[in-house]
Amino acid sequence: MKAQALLFVLLSIFLITACAREAGAPPGTAPATETTALPAETVTLRVINWNGYGSDESFVLEEFGKKLNVKIEHDYINSEEEILTKLRTSPATYDAILPNVAYLQIAMQEGLIEPIDTSRLQNWEKLLPRFRDLPGLRDASGAVYGVPWVWGATAIAYNTEKFPGGIQSIQALWDPANKGQVGIFDSFEDAVVFAGLALGDRTPYQPDDLQAVKQKLMELLDNVKTLWASEDEFNKLFANGDITLGNYWSGAAARAAKMGLPMAFVVPPEGALGWIDTWAIPKNAPHKDLAYQWLDYMISPEFYLTWDSVAGAPAPTTQASLDALPEDHFNRAVMGDPEVLARLVFMETMTPETREEWNRLWEEVKAGH
Repeated sequence: MKAQALLFVLLSIFLITACAREAGAPPGTAPATETTALPAETVTLRVINWNGYGSDESFVLEEFGKKLNVKIEHDYINSEEEILTKLRTSPATYDAILPNVAYLQIAMQEGLIEPIDTSRLQNWEKLLPRFRDLPGLRDASGAVYGVPWVWGATAIAYNTEKFPGGIQSIQALWDPANKGQVGIFDSFEDAVVFAGLALGDRTPYQPDDLQAVKQKLMELLDNVKTLWASEDEFNKLFANGDITLGNYWSGAAARAAKMGLPMAFVVPPEGALGWIDTWAIPKNAPHKDLAYQWLDYMISPEFYLTWDSVAGAPAPTTQASLDALPEDHFNRAVMGDPEVLARLVFMETMTPETREEWNRLWEEVKAGH
């Protein structure tokens, strides 16, 4: 009898523990295991990302933070270069970072990030093959260093009340009729690529004539009201009527429209800048096990669909997320259009020398206005 009672007690403890672990896992992620046990005390997961870009939504704090007894602390950036700078100057500080795939390669080459064991990610196999198999995620040995999260375009956002007929060309940014109404992202890379596309160059990362690009940018700044640095800044300028069009991110435009701003987004015939954002784990991350759970949660369809529902999101990297969107959803109807995709020039990894040259050119252009 005592043996049976003991067996019953042990079985009960096992079931309660298993259920507790299952309940503690955020939606779309594997429950905690012996190697990813829930922390007994609250720990701080430090994340590098853009402000207002999905990972700091309030539902994330509920679904991931509280359930795993984790405080999520964000260190916000205004450029991709800032990610690299933070990793170089503050090693072993951050647990998860969000670099564009083009900058992932730089972090990889400098030894700033860890290879990722994809077998620890329940949602890895749910990623679309075209993202999961990206060469830019891997080093020469084939080791994976980045997990594709979302993708999109930097193209043109415009005020539908000011432009009821829409925007038909990238040249609208240069149109004298729009003088003093244009907002441009203060990024040397975006600036040079946009000017190249406006000049008809379909390989803007290998400019045909950099001096022509510089001249085109000087002409652009004649129209520019403000050089913006964040999604919040662009939206405030737009809402106040200070700007009526500018280069902007597809996901940010979707969020602005969901908030009620009269904003539409277009990829013009001349093309636009494409990008793929990836999650990565810094070298010697303080909480590596939690970082894996974070990455798994971030790429889950459950997270994506909630994010898109409450705020608006860029295009997903999983088929399940894409299929769950309404057929007329922008990320399905427009970003899923092969013709639109063909217009995008995706961000490329640049050498330090090229980055320095482009940055110097952009600073000279700005100094001249």
